[in-house]
Amino acid sequence: MADESPEENTGAQAAPQIQMRVLGQFIRDMSFENVMAQKSVSGDVQPEISVQVNLDAKKRATDHQYEVSIKLKLTSKAKGMEDVLFLCEIDYCGLFHVEGVPEDQMHPFLMIECPRMLFPFLRRIVSDITRDGGYPPVNLDNIDFVALYRNELARRQAAAQAQKTEA
Repeated sequence: MADESPEENTGAQAAPQIQMRVLGQFIRDMSFENVMAQKSVSGDVQPEISVQVNLDAKKRATDHQYEVSIKLKLTSKAKGMEDVLFLCEIDYCGLFHVEGVPEDQMHPFLMIECPRMLFPFLRRIVSDITRDGGYPPVNLDNIDFVALYRNELARRQAAAQAQKTEA
């Protein structure tokens, strides 16, 4: 058994402690359009659901507080047809108190860790909305917020490159 020397132990203690608290969660905007009921579509329909996710984060006036939103759009179409069964759009927000995150890591932290905290609640709301709308409850698969963040960075870099080549 090796004992840690005091010099080795102080490096770990010097690192700032990250603190994150969820101050609140709310639905900013929500819409569920039951197109199938409006058109009186009948018969046995096999749904195909597409999901679009957008994230946004902004600093609030109070120190160390941020607002993070997940904008989700679900479109369900009948398999093999263009008929839309339902359309669900929701803008779900969380208010966070975040301290101890280095400034250069704040953006990825807000766009990855905060949505991870909100997602289980959003999943439940979507399940309830679709069930109450007359459909089997939609249980969203987990979203890989790291991959989503990396894809957005790559998209922005490609757009910046395209602008440079046009100029």
